[in-house]
Amino acid sequence: MDNCCEDKADALQARANSASHRRVLWIVLWLNLALFAGEFGAGWWADSSALQADSLDGLGDALVYALSLAVAAQSLRRRAGAALFKGALQAVFGVAVLAEVVRRSLLGAEPLAPAMMLAACVAFALNLVCFRLLMRFRGDDINMRSVWLCSRNDLVNNAGVLVAGALVGVTRSRWPDLLIGALVALLFLHTAMQVLRAAWMQWRAPEPAPLPKRGCC
Repeated sequence: MDNCCEDKADALQARANSASHRRVLWIVLWLNLALFAGEFGAGWWADSSALQADSLDGLGDALVYALSLAVAAQSLRRRAGAALFKGALQAVFGVAVLAEVVRRSLLGAEPLAPAMMLAACVAFALNLVCFRLLMRFRGDDINMRSVWLCSRNDLVNNAGVLVAGALVGVTRSRWPDLLIGALVALLFLHTAMQVLRAAWMQWRAPEPAPLPKRGCC
């Protein structure tokens, strides 16, 4: 009877966790889509590599959260597979941002410091909400840890854009903006390696055997 009750409690807890995960992931997904639209538009208008890199991070995060929703209640192997895809996506965005930084350094750019700082402040506030929502789930599994790492990176990126905006305003130079854009790209690549390494280990691990069913009243 004790084992039966424990099994029921574990199953109920798993369903509760899945429901909590999905609710939080939906919230942060929509917030990141809004951030992408706002920051990308602001980055295009302000001619800022750092802002556009940050906006691509928001789009990547939204895709990550959508994928996490799809596998929130799936097997450990499927969740590890989703984390592998997310790590690869982070790597792709990192390379794309680095390519854009190189292009702007060669062709020239004139970023607008006030627009950069205003957009980064709004993004930081919204990403802080996402970070706090995801923080208590970061130890649940590789899937939720990977989305929490994305949220943590967002705050670092936003702070970097704020610094870049201030330096652009003081120095009247585009190089702080390009430097922060490059650092954001390197952060993408670093996080991608972390997620890919952990996800690959779980992907290769054998699935745990299902618990035998027990008759219960």
